[in-house]
Amino acid sequence: MQVRVITSTLVIGLLTVLVLGGYLSNRIRDGNFNQRLEEILDESARSTRQAQDRFDAAPANTQLQELFVDLVQALQVGGTGQRDVFIQRPAESPTGEGVFIIPVQSDERLVPLISDELRASVAEGKGQRWQSVAIPAGNPVGSRLDPGVMVGSTVGVAGTETYELYYLYSLAAEQESLVLLQRTLGIGAFALVGLLGGMTWLVTRQTVLPVRTAARVAERLADGHLTERMTVRGEDEMATLARSFNEMAESLQVQIQRMEELSTLQRRFVSDVSHELRTPLTTIRMAGEVLHGARDSFEPAIKRSAELLTMQLDRFEDLLADLLEISRFDAGAAMLDAEGQDVRDVVAAAVEQAMPLAANKGSWVHVTLPEARCTADIDPRRVERILRNLLVNAIEHAEGSSVEVTVAADQRAVAVTVRDRGVGMTQQEAEHVFDRFWRADPARARTLGGTGLGLAISLEDARLHGGWLQAWGRPGRGACFRLTLPRRAGIQLAGSPLPLVPPPDAQPEIGVDPAYRSTSDPAALPDLDHLETR
Repeated sequence: MQVRVITSTLVIGLLTVLVLGGYLSNRIRDGNFNQRLEEILDESARSTRQAQDRFDAAPANTQLQELFVDLVQALQVGGTGQRDVFIQRPAESPTGEGVFIIPVQSDERLVPLISDELRASVAEGKGQRWQSVAIPAGNPVGSRLDPGVMVGSTVGVAGTETYELYYLYSLAAEQESLVLLQRTLGIGAFALVGLLGGMTWLVTRQTVLPVRTAARVAERLADGHLTERMTVRGEDEMATLARSFNEMAESLQVQIQRMEELSTLQRRFVSDVSHELRTPLTTIRMAGEVLHGARDSFEPAIKRSAELLTMQLDRFEDLLADLLEISRFDAGAAMLDAEGQDVRDVVAAAVEQAMPLAANKGSWVHVTLPEARCTADIDPRRVERILRNLLVNAIEHAEGSSVEVTVAADQRAVAVTVRDRGVGMTQQEAEHVFDRFWRADPARARTLGGTGLGLAISLEDARLHGGWLQAWGRPGRGACFRLTLPRRAGIQLAGSPLPLVPPPDAQPEIGVDPAYRSTSDPAALPDLDHLETR
C-alpha cells in the first residue's frame, strides 16, 4: 500500500509540475518576447526618424553612397545594444533613373534573412513591418541558430527615390535567459517532486507501520501465540487502534481458552462414559446371549425381542468402539503402527469382507489392480478400516448398481478410489460427508445400522498417515471417494495417481469373474487370486 501511495503521489505530482511548468514557461516566453518586441519597434522607429531627418538635412551635393555608409555605421549601435542595419533599393525601382546607389549593409552574410514577403510588405510604405528570423551564429558561423527580429521600413531621399531600411535584432540574450529560467524551473520541479515523495513516504510510513504491526501480531495470534499484543504509543488514532486490537486479542484469548477447556471436558466426558459403559454393556451382552440362545423356546413376540436385543447390542458395541477411537484422535493419543505393506493385499482383504453385504444388496464389485506391487509404509489395520467403511458406504448407496474399486501408484503416492453409481450427492453434501453423525438425507434410514462415525474415523486415519481422503458426488451420477497415501513416511503429497472426478461416461473395463459376485455364503467365495487385474 505504501508503494502504491508513493507511486501515485509521484506520478500525479510530476504530471502537475510538468503541466504547470510548461504553462509558466510559455507565459514567460511570450511575455518577454512581446515586451522585447515593443522595445525593438520603438527603438527602430526612433532610428528611422533620425535617418529620415539626416537625409532631409543633407546638402544637395552630398555623396549619397558615403552618406549611406556613415548612416549604417551610426545606426548599428542602438539604445539596447548592437544591431545589424541594411539599406536596400526597392525591389521594383525603375532602372536608369535617379542616382545609382549600391546597397549598404553591416553584414552582407545576413542579407538573405530579409525575406521576399517582408520586402513586399515594407514596399507598400504603410509603416514598420517585422518578422521573426533565425540568425546563424556560433563558431564556425552557422553551427547554431539564434532567434531574432527583422524590422523594416522605408526612407525617402530628396532628389532620388525611396529606399528600404532594415534592422536586425538578436534575441540570443533573451533566449539564454529563458533557457536558464526553464532549467531553474526544471530543477525546482524535480526537487519539489522529490520533497513531495519524501513527505508522502514519511506520512504513509507513520500510517502503514501500525497496520503492518497489527498484521504481524494477527499472524502470530493465528499461529497460536495468544499472548501476542501490539505496543501502544501516545493517544492518537493509531494508539486507539492498537488498544482496540489488544482488547480484541484479549477477548479472543479468553474465549479460545474457554472453548479449549470445554472441548477437553467434552472429550474426557465421552472417553469416561465410553469406558464406564463397557462394564454394564458386558453384563447386558451376557444376558442377551442367554436370551438369544434360548429364543426358540419363547413365544414369537419374545423371540423377536431377543433377536432385536442382540442386534442393537452389536450396534451399541460398535458405537462405543467408534466413540473410543474418536476420543483417542481428539486427545492426540492415536498411534500409527506403520510397516511396509502391499496396498493391493489390503484392498483385497477389505473387498472380501464387503462381499456378503454386496450380495444382500445385489451389487457387483469391480476391482482394478496394477500388476506392479504398490508397497507403502502404512498401518494395515487402519487402511483396511478406511476401505471397509468406503465400500460399505458405497454399497449401501449404490442401490443395486456396480461398485468400482481402482488402485494406482506412482513414485510418491498410492491411491485407491471407490466409485458407485447410486443416488449420488451434491457438492455441498460432499463437503460435509466426513462430519460426525452427518447424513445427507435425515429421512433416509441406515439399513446397516451404522454409527455415523465411520467416515469421520476414516478421515482421521488418513490424516494420521499424512494422506488425503476426498469425496466427489453428483446427484444421479453416484459418488467417488479417493484415498491417497504417501509411499514413505514424511513425504508431502502434491498430487494423486488417480483423478477424484471420474469421466462423464466412464464404464468399468475389467472387474471380477462372475463367480466372484457377492454371495451370502462365505464358503462359496473363491480365492482372491481369481481377481482379474489390468
